[in-house]
Amino acid sequence: MPTSFKFDAVLVFWWIAKDPEAILDYTLDWATWLGADTIVGAPTWTVPPGITKNSQTNTTTTATVWLSGGAANNDYTIECKIVTAGGRTDERSFIIRSCER
Repeated sequence: MPTSFKFDAVLVFWWIAKDPEAILDYTLDWATWLGADTIVGAPTWTVPPGITKNSQTNTTTTATVWLSGGAANNDYTIECKIVTAGGRTDERSFIIRSCER
């Protein structure tokens, strides 16, 4: 995970702060997990109501989503599912903590 992600108080999940007015990109790097394998096709991003997926991109080892919106003082679970050339499927998630900054 990028260094801008933080752990919650009991080290259960990753989260990152986002201002409701910000439109930002969030990248998950799968390179270590993939080894010699690669991501094929477009990852599937699941974004809950209240926050908007503006666009997405990917490489053979990363998945990036652009997000906007979110009501202040709310948490949003963002999920990313990939399929690999080797036939593996995996999913990762993180929390967007919407707050005025």
